[in-house]
Amino acid sequence: MTLSQRWLKAAYQGSFWLVPLRPLGALYAWVMKRRYDAYVSGKRDVWQAPVPVIVVGNITLGGTGKSPLVAWLVRWLKAQGYTPGIVTRGYGGKAADYPLVVTADTDVTQSGDEPLMLAQQTGVPVVADPQRSRGAKQLVTAGCDVIVSDDGLQHLSLGRDIELALLDGCWGLGNRRCLPAGPLREPASRLQQVDAVLVNGTPSPSLPEHATLMQLVPTTWRHLTTGEQRPLIPLPFSVPVNAIAGIGRPERFFETLGTLGVYGGWYPFGDHYHYEASSLQFAGRQAARPLLMTAKDAVKCRHIAPPDSWVLDVEASLPPEFEYWLAKRLTALTARRRTDG
Repeated sequence: MTLSQRWLKAAYQGSFWLVPLRPLGALYAWVMKRRYDAYVSGKRDVWQAPVPVIVVGNITLGGTGKSPLVAWLVRWLKAQGYTPGIVTRGYGGKAADYPLVVTADTDVTQSGDEPLMLAQQTGVPVVADPQRSRGAKQLVTAGCDVIVSDDGLQHLSLGRDIELALLDGCWGLGNRRCLPAGPLREPASRLQQVDAVLVNGTPSPSLPEHATLMQLVPTTWRHLTTGEQRPLIPLPFSVPVNAIAGIGRPERFFETLGTLGVYGGWYPFGDHYHYEASSLQFAGRQAARPLLMTAKDAVKCRHIAPPDSWVLDVEASLPPEFEYWLAKRLTALTARRRTDG
Protein backbone atom coordinates (compact mmCIF):
# COMPACT_ATOMS: atom_id res chain seq x y z
CA MET A 1 0.00 0.00 0.00
CA THR A 2 1.41 3.37 -1.05
CA LEU A 3 1.61 6.37 1.26
CA SER A 4 -1.27 8.09 -0.57
CA GLN A 5 -3.43 4.98 -0.25
CA ARG A 6 -2.65 4.77 3.47
CA TRP A 7 -3.55 8.43 3.90
CA LEU A 8 -6.84 8.01 2.02
CA LYS A 9 -7.80 5.01 4.14
CA ALA A 10 -6.97 6.96 7.31
CA ALA A 11 -9.04 9.93 6.13
CA TYR A 12 -12.12 7.80 5.60
CA GLN A 13 -11.66 5.89 8.85
CA GLY A 14 -10.96 8.99 10.94
CA SER A 15 -7.52 7.89 12.15
CA PHE A 16 -6.13 9.90 15.04
CA TRP A 17 -2.80 10.67 13.35
CA LEU A 18 -4.57 13.13 11.05
CA VAL A 19 -5.67 15.31 14.00
CA PRO A 20 -2.61 17.65 13.76
CA LEU A 21 -3.67 18.48 10.20
CA ARG A 22 -7.08 19.84 11.20
CA PRO A 23 -6.01 23.52 11.16
CA LEU A 24 -4.83 23.07 7.57
CA GLY A 25 -8.09 21.34 6.72
CA ALA A 26 -10.07 24.25 8.18
CA LEU A 27 -7.99 26.71 6.15
CA TYR A 28 -8.55 24.70 2.98
CA ALA A 29 -12.32 24.63 3.64
CA TRP A 30 -12.33 28.42 4.11
CA VAL A 31 -10.42 28.98 0.87
CA MET A 32 -12.77 26.72 -1.12
CA LYS A 33 -15.83 28.43 0.35
CA ARG A 34 -14.43 31.86 -0.55
CA ARG A 35 -13.66 30.62 -4.06
CA TYR A 36 -17.20 29.29 -4.51
CA ASP A 37 -18.73 32.53 -3.27
CA ALA A 38 -16.55 34.55 -5.67
CA TYR A 39 -17.93 32.67 -8.67
CA VAL A 40 -21.53 32.77 -7.44
CA SER A 41 -21.36 36.53 -6.75
CA GLY A 42 -19.84 37.35 -10.14
CA LYS A 43 -16.45 38.44 -8.83
CA ARG A 44 -14.91 35.73 -11.01
CA ASP A 45 -15.83 35.20 -14.65
CA VAL A 46 -18.16 32.35 -15.58
CA TRP A 47 -18.86 31.27 -19.16
CA GLN A 48 -22.44 30.13 -19.63
CA ALA A 49 -23.03 27.86 -22.61
CA PRO A 50 -26.03 28.50 -24.87
CA VAL A 51 -27.12 24.90 -24.19
CA PRO A 52 -27.86 23.08 -20.91
CA VAL A 53 -24.79 21.96 -18.96
CA ILE A 54 -24.95 19.02 -16.56
CA VAL A 55 -22.01 18.74 -14.19
CA VAL A 56 -21.13 15.40 -12.61
CA GLY A 57 -18.67 15.51 -9.74
CA ASN A 58 -18.01 14.78 -6.11
CA ILE A 59 -16.69 16.51 -3.01
CA THR A 60 -14.58 13.53 -1.92
CA LEU A 61 -11.31 12.02 -3.05
CA GLY A 62 -11.30 8.47 -4.34
CA GLY A 63 -13.52 6.72 -6.86
CA THR A 64 -17.28 7.16 -6.63
CA GLY A 65 -18.40 5.89 -10.05
CA LYS A 66 -18.56 9.21 -11.91
CA SER A 67 -17.58 7.82 -15.31
CA PRO A 68 -20.34 5.14 -15.37
CA LEU A 69 -22.81 7.86 -14.38
CA VAL A 70 -21.60 10.11 -17.20
CA ALA A 71 -21.94 7.21 -19.66
CA TRP A 72 -25.48 6.53 -18.39
CA LEU A 73 -26.40 10.20 -18.74
CA VAL A 74 -25.34 10.55 -22.37
CA ARG A 75 -27.01 7.27 -23.35
CA TRP A 76 -30.20 8.45 -21.66
CA LEU A 77 -29.95 11.86 -23.33
CA LYS A 78 -29.56 10.25 -26.75
CA ALA A 79 -32.64 8.12 -26.08
CA GLN A 80 -34.58 11.33 -25.32
CA GLY A 81 -33.59 12.82 -28.68
CA TYR A 82 -30.77 15.09 -27.51
CA THR A 83 -27.29 15.36 -29.06
CA PRO A 84 -25.02 15.27 -26.01
CA GLY A 85 -21.28 15.75 -25.70
CA ILE A 86 -18.81 15.18 -22.88
CA VAL A 87 -16.19 17.65 -21.67
CA THR A 88 -13.51 16.39 -19.32
CA ARG A 89 -10.15 17.47 -18.01
CA GLY A 90 -8.27 14.52 -19.51
CA TYR A 91 -6.34 13.64 -16.37
CA GLY A 92 -3.14 11.74 -17.16
CA GLY A 93 -3.14 12.77 -20.82
CA LYS A 94 -0.56 15.03 -22.41
CA ALA A 95 -1.83 16.39 -25.70
CA ALA A 96 0.19 18.81 -27.80
CA ASP A 97 -2.84 21.08 -28.23
CA TYR A 98 -6.18 21.64 -26.52
CA PRO A 99 -9.07 21.26 -26.86
CA LEU A 100 -8.48 17.62 -27.81
CA VAL A 101 -11.29 15.83 -29.63
CA VAL A 102 -11.19 12.27 -28.32
CA THR A 103 -12.28 9.39 -30.53
CA ALA A 104 -12.23 5.64 -30.02
CA ASP A 105 -8.82 5.53 -31.72
CA THR A 106 -7.10 8.36 -29.84
CA ASP A 107 -3.77 7.52 -28.19
CA VAL A 108 -4.45 7.09 -24.47
CA THR A 109 -1.22 8.92 -23.61
CA GLN A 110 -2.75 12.05 -25.19
CA SER A 111 -6.30 11.78 -23.88
CA GLY A 112 -5.98 10.06 -20.52
CA ASP A 113 -7.80 6.86 -19.63
CA GLU A 114 -11.30 8.08 -18.73
CA PRO A 115 -11.91 10.27 -21.84
CA LEU A 116 -10.87 7.43 -24.14
CA MET A 117 -13.01 4.94 -22.23
CA LEU A 118 -16.04 7.24 -22.46
CA ALA A 119 -15.49 7.83 -26.18
CA GLN A 120 -15.39 4.07 -26.78
CA GLN A 121 -18.38 3.32 -24.57
CA THR A 122 -20.76 6.05 -25.71
CA GLY A 123 -19.88 7.11 -29.26
CA VAL A 124 -20.76 10.74 -28.46
CA PRO A 125 -18.36 13.67 -28.97
CA VAL A 126 -15.79 13.82 -26.18
CA VAL A 127 -13.45 16.77 -25.67
CA ALA A 128 -10.57 16.81 -23.18
CA ASP A 129 -9.35 20.20 -22.01
CA PRO A 130 -7.99 21.44 -18.67
CA GLN A 131 -9.96 24.63 -19.42
CA ARG A 132 -13.48 23.22 -19.29
CA SER A 133 -15.18 26.27 -20.79
CA ARG A 134 -12.91 26.10 -23.85
CA GLY A 135 -13.71 22.42 -24.28
CA ALA A 136 -17.43 23.12 -23.87
CA LYS A 137 -17.27 25.76 -26.61
CA GLN A 138 -15.80 23.12 -28.91
CA LEU A 139 -18.77 20.84 -28.22
CA VAL A 140 -21.26 23.63 -28.92
CA THR A 141 -19.51 24.30 -32.23
CA ALA A 142 -19.79 20.58 -33.01
CA GLY A 143 -23.57 20.77 -32.65
CA CYS A 144 -24.13 19.35 -29.17
CA ASP A 145 -27.33 20.58 -27.53
CA VAL A 146 -26.51 19.27 -24.03
CA ILE A 147 -23.06 19.17 -22.41
CA VAL A 148 -22.11 16.74 -19.65
CA SER A 149 -19.04 17.80 -17.66
CA ASP A 150 -17.18 14.83 -16.19
CA ASP A 151 -15.70 15.51 -12.73
CA GLY A 152 -16.46 19.21 -13.05
CA LEU A 153 -17.97 20.20 -9.71
CA GLN A 154 -14.96 22.32 -8.71
CA HIS A 155 -14.41 23.81 -12.20
CA LEU A 156 -16.68 26.78 -11.55
CA SER A 157 -15.58 28.90 -14.51
CA LEU A 158 -17.89 26.73 -16.61
CA GLY A 159 -21.48 27.73 -15.88
CA ARG A 160 -23.84 24.90 -15.08
CA ASP A 161 -27.57 24.33 -15.07
CA ILE A 162 -27.66 21.03 -13.17
CA GLU A 163 -25.12 19.83 -10.61
CA LEU A 164 -25.01 16.14 -9.67
CA ALA A 165 -22.79 15.18 -6.73
CA LEU A 166 -21.92 11.50 -6.47
CA LEU A 167 -20.80 9.82 -3.24
CA ASP A 168 -19.60 6.33 -2.41
CA GLY A 169 -22.11 4.62 -0.14
CA CYS A 170 -19.49 2.65 1.75
CA TRP A 171 -16.95 5.45 2.25
CA GLY A 172 -19.43 8.26 2.72
CA LEU A 173 -17.84 11.53 3.82
CA GLY A 174 -15.14 9.89 5.91
CA ASN A 175 -14.16 12.08 8.86
CA ARG A 176 -16.03 15.01 7.19
CA ARG A 177 -12.89 17.18 7.10
CA CYS A 178 -11.22 18.87 4.15
CA LEU A 179 -7.78 18.19 2.75
CA PRO A 180 -5.26 17.38 4.13
CA ALA A 181 -7.04 16.45 7.37
CA GLY A 182 -9.73 14.48 5.56
CA PRO A 183 -10.98 13.33 2.14
CA LEU A 184 -13.19 16.33 1.27
CA ARG A 185 -12.41 18.59 -1.70
CA GLU A 186 -15.00 21.05 -0.42
CA PRO A 187 -16.90 21.42 2.87
CA ALA A 188 -19.79 19.00 3.36
CA SER A 189 -22.15 22.01 3.23
CA ARG A 190 -21.48 22.13 -0.54
CA LEU A 191 -23.96 19.28 -0.92
CA GLN A 192 -26.71 21.73 -0.01
CA GLN A 193 -26.01 23.76 -3.18
CA VAL A 194 -26.12 20.91 -5.73
CA ASP A 195 -29.31 19.89 -7.53
CA ALA A 196 -29.11 16.22 -6.65
CA VAL A 197 -26.96 13.96 -4.48
CA LEU A 198 -26.47 10.43 -5.77
CA VAL A 199 -25.01 7.56 -3.75
CA ASN A 200 -23.25 4.64 -5.39
CA GLY A 201 -24.22 1.53 -3.42
CA THR A 202 -25.88 1.19 -0.04
CA PRO A 203 -25.64 4.54 1.77
CA SER A 204 -24.05 4.88 5.19
CA PRO A 205 -26.09 6.61 7.94
CA SER A 206 -23.97 9.77 7.64
CA LEU A 207 -25.14 10.50 4.06
CA PRO A 208 -28.14 12.67 3.12
CA GLU A 209 -31.48 10.90 3.46
CA HIS A 210 -32.81 12.48 0.26
CA ALA A 211 -30.03 11.02 -1.90
CA THR A 212 -30.80 9.04 -5.04
CA LEU A 213 -29.39 5.53 -5.02
CA MET A 214 -27.27 4.38 -7.95
CA GLN A 215 -25.99 0.87 -8.55
CA LEU A 216 -23.16 -0.34 -10.78
CA VAL A 217 -24.41 -3.44 -12.55
CA PRO A 218 -22.06 -5.90 -14.30
CA THR A 219 -23.28 -6.51 -17.86
CA THR A 220 -20.81 -8.57 -19.90
CA TRP A 221 -17.34 -10.05 -20.12
CA ARG A 222 -15.40 -8.57 -23.03
CA HIS A 223 -12.25 -10.08 -24.49
CA LEU A 224 -9.58 -7.40 -24.35
CA THR A 225 -8.09 -7.82 -27.82
CA THR A 226 -10.95 -9.24 -29.95
CA GLY A 227 -13.77 -7.27 -28.35
CA GLU A 228 -15.90 -10.43 -28.20
CA GLN A 229 -18.66 -10.06 -25.61
CA ARG A 230 -19.82 -12.97 -23.49
CA PRO A 231 -22.57 -13.28 -20.84
CA LEU A 232 -21.66 -13.21 -17.17
CA ILE A 233 -22.57 -16.89 -16.76
CA PRO A 234 -20.98 -19.24 -17.58
CA LEU A 235 -17.54 -17.71 -17.11
CA PRO A 236 -15.68 -17.53 -20.44
CA PHE A 237 -12.37 -18.25 -18.67
CA SER A 238 -11.05 -20.64 -16.07
CA VAL A 239 -10.46 -19.82 -12.41
CA PRO A 240 -8.40 -18.90 -10.46
CA VAL A 241 -7.49 -15.62 -12.15
CA ASN A 242 -5.27 -12.60 -11.72
CA ALA A 243 -7.25 -9.37 -11.43
CA ILE A 244 -5.93 -5.81 -11.59
CA ALA A 245 -7.66 -2.52 -10.83
CA GLY A 246 -6.19 0.97 -11.19
CA ILE A 247 -9.28 2.88 -10.11
CA GLY A 248 -10.23 5.07 -7.16
CA ARG A 249 -11.57 2.17 -5.14
CA PRO A 250 -10.13 -1.17 -6.39
CA GLU A 251 -11.90 -3.09 -3.62
CA ARG A 252 -15.24 -2.48 -5.31
CA PHE A 253 -14.07 -4.28 -8.45
CA PHE A 254 -12.67 -7.23 -6.50
CA GLU A 255 -15.87 -7.49 -4.44
CA THR A 256 -17.90 -7.59 -7.65
CA LEU A 257 -15.72 -10.38 -9.02
CA GLY A 258 -16.41 -12.36 -5.86
CA THR A 259 -20.17 -12.04 -6.33
CA LEU A 260 -19.74 -13.48 -9.83
CA GLY A 261 -17.98 -16.56 -8.50
CA VAL A 262 -14.49 -15.43 -9.55
CA TYR A 263 -11.53 -15.95 -7.25
CA GLY A 264 -7.75 -15.68 -7.45
CA GLY A 265 -5.12 -13.01 -6.84
CA TRP A 266 -6.22 -9.38 -6.48
CA TYR A 267 -3.72 -6.66 -7.46
CA PRO A 268 -4.75 -3.05 -6.69
CA PHE A 269 -2.94 -0.15 -8.33
CA GLY A 270 -3.22 3.60 -7.89
CA ASP A 271 -5.96 5.52 -9.69
CA HIS A 272 -4.97 6.30 -13.32
CA TYR A 273 -1.97 3.99 -12.94
CA HIS A 274 0.39 3.92 -15.92
CA TYR A 275 0.79 0.22 -16.73
CA GLU A 276 3.84 -1.34 -18.30
CA ALA A 277 4.22 -4.90 -19.55
CA SER A 278 6.08 -5.80 -16.37
CA SER A 279 3.05 -4.72 -14.33
CA LEU A 280 1.09 -7.60 -15.84
CA GLN A 281 3.68 -10.34 -15.40
CA PHE A 282 3.16 -12.88 -12.64
CA ALA A 283 5.48 -15.58 -11.34
CA GLY A 284 5.07 -19.32 -11.01
CA ARG A 285 1.68 -20.91 -11.54
CA GLN A 286 0.01 -17.51 -11.63
CA ALA A 287 1.69 -16.75 -14.96
CA ALA A 288 -0.79 -18.97 -16.82
CA ARG A 289 -3.93 -17.56 -15.21
CA PRO A 290 -6.44 -15.42 -17.12
CA LEU A 291 -6.15 -11.69 -16.43
CA LEU A 292 -9.23 -9.61 -15.52
CA MET A 293 -9.50 -5.82 -15.41
CA THR A 294 -11.87 -2.85 -15.47
CA ALA A 295 -12.81 -0.89 -18.59
CA LYS A 296 -10.66 1.97 -17.33
CA ASP A 297 -7.63 -0.32 -17.18
CA ALA A 298 -8.42 -1.85 -20.55
CA VAL A 299 -7.72 1.29 -22.59
CA LYS A 300 -4.14 1.27 -21.24
CA CYS A 301 -3.47 -2.48 -21.30
CA ARG A 302 -4.76 -3.61 -24.68
CA HIS A 303 -1.34 -3.79 -26.33
CA ILE A 304 0.64 -5.14 -23.38
CA ALA A 305 -1.71 -7.64 -21.73
CA PRO A 306 -1.47 -11.44 -22.26
CA PRO A 307 -3.84 -13.08 -24.78
CA ASP A 308 -6.25 -14.49 -22.18
CA SER A 309 -7.36 -11.10 -20.81
CA TRP A 310 -10.94 -10.09 -20.09
CA VAL A 311 -12.74 -6.88 -19.18
CA LEU A 312 -15.76 -6.72 -16.90
CA ASP A 313 -18.09 -4.08 -18.33
CA VAL A 314 -20.50 -2.38 -15.92
CA GLU A 315 -23.30 0.14 -16.30
CA ALA A 316 -24.96 2.52 -13.90
CA SER A 317 -28.55 1.84 -12.91
CA LEU A 318 -30.79 4.64 -11.64
CA PRO A 319 -34.43 4.71 -10.51
CA PRO A 320 -37.26 5.92 -12.77
CA GLU A 321 -37.93 8.79 -10.37
CA PHE A 322 -34.53 10.26 -11.19
CA GLU A 323 -35.18 9.96 -14.93
CA TYR A 324 -38.51 11.76 -14.51
CA TRP A 325 -36.90 14.56 -12.49
CA LEU A 326 -34.09 14.99 -15.00
CA ALA A 327 -36.45 15.02 -17.99
CA LYS A 328 -38.60 17.68 -16.32
CA ARG A 329 -35.58 19.86 -15.53
CA LEU A 330 -34.18 19.63 -19.07
CA THR A 331 -37.55 20.38 -20.65
CA ALA A 332 -37.84 23.52 -18.54
CA LEU A 333 -34.27 24.59 -19.33
CA THR A 334 -34.74 24.09 -23.07
CA ALA A 335 -38.01 26.02 -23.08
CA ARG A 336 -36.49 28.90 -21.12
CA ARG A 337 -33.54 29.17 -23.51
CA ARG A 338 -35.85 29.25 -26.50
CA THR A 339 -37.87 32.04 -24.86
CA ASP A 340 -34.75 34.03 -23.96
CA GLY A 341 -33.35 33.58 -27.47
